[in-house]
Amino acid sequence: MTALPKAFTERMARDLGDEAAAFFNCFSLPPVRGIRVNTLKISVARFREISPFDLSPVPWEPNGFYVSEEKPGKTVLHAAGAYYVQEPSAMCAAPLLGARPGERVLDLCSAPGGKGTQLAQAMRGEGVIVLNEINFQRAKALSSNVERLGITNAVVTCASPGELAEKLAGSFDRVLVDAPCSGEGMFRKDPAAAEEWSPANVKMCAARQAEILECAARLLAPGGRLVYSTCTFAREEDEERSAAFLAAHPSFSLEREVRLWPHRARGEGHYAALFKSGGEGRAQFPALARPRADKRSLALFAEFSSRFLNVSFGNIHAVGNRLYSLPEGCPDPGVQQLRAGVELGEVIKDRFEPAHALAMCLREGQAAFIELDERSALSYLRGNTFACPDVSGWAVASCLGLPLGWCKVSGGTAKNHLPKALRI
Repeated sequence: MTALPKAFTERMARDLGDEAAAFFNCFSLPPVRGIRVNTLKISVARFREISPFDLSPVPWEPNGFYVSEEKPGKTVLHAAGAYYVQEPSAMCAAPLLGARPGERVLDLCSAPGGKGTQLAQAMRGEGVIVLNEINFQRAKALSSNVERLGITNAVVTCASPGELAEKLAGSFDRVLVDAPCSGEGMFRKDPAAAEEWSPANVKMCAARQAEILECAARLLAPGGRLVYSTCTFAREEDEERSAAFLAAHPSFSLEREVRLWPHRARGEGHYAALFKSGGEGRAQFPALARPRADKRSLALFAEFSSRFLNVSFGNIHAVGNRLYSLPEGCPDPGVQQLRAGVELGEVIKDRFEPAHALAMCLREGQAAFIELDERSALSYLRGNTFACPDVSGWAVASCLGLPLGWCKVSGGTAKNHLPKALRI
């Protein structure tokens, strides 16, 4: 059983009364694990057919499933972006926001990307979603998940909420704040979280959450919607934080409040509140200031595309020698960015070399897919070459119809172009 801090158990006993025993009993049970099917790449029905796991539906997320596997991220399907490993309770917040295709959406504290990529799925590649993370290393992990899942309309930024609010005030139809918290819902999964917990940390987190919510309110357009969520049980960080936000912002109203307890619902627990801003308006982004690609670069990409792609990419911009296809209406946030739209590839001397991100957003029929069985796919993921007598030039190594990355075929051998950092 997870060792729980005394001050925590005393507080929860007061708050839960007769239910406290059932709540504490949860900490003697194994943590609950889940995955979310990435419907940008594969349907739930198809995933059920090929899933390596026994699946049990998560009630509040139609693409979510409970799994018993301890390490569900160690499969070929995971590498192909067919699913995201996500704690089931945490799946409740993003659907509450109701993101729709064509909107401008912000996930303000996004890493590692569970809720943000969940929102991106709901948007189906239409509109713009900004995924922000203040910590650069965590932002890199976020960016990698966006790439693996084949999301084409995301901008990944690394900035404080205050910096972003200065640059993009009133710019978003919907904002998600999955706030840094005292992490009480992590105790069962991570005993170190219980060791680091203290009442003082709860107070510190509540103060920081208030600051982040202030920034979120500035970022939201009139009439927009804001979801605030945490994975903690402290009322000071949850219901009381929401009440204080409403008291400070009378133009906002509370639309819905959700509390998932681990002894009532299968999961580690979560809190989420949906607010609506008063007034009406339309989110407006600052004008795009990125340089468009030069004619030579566009010509080299067009040549590559005519030979190896059966899908078109527009709104092409350049950063140095690298080309990106940006979503329509993509903002210039004025802060550090790690990713915007789809990285198409790089112009190297007189040729165009495709980026891994381009492969990961492709579907069968949009490029030559070289279908590998699971054993061969694992070999590819380790960086190995393989025989391929029937294809020439750039092609996508795939498994079960899902892309794994590029290879370049010459003389019957497929040279592996999977980035070294992604090899297993």
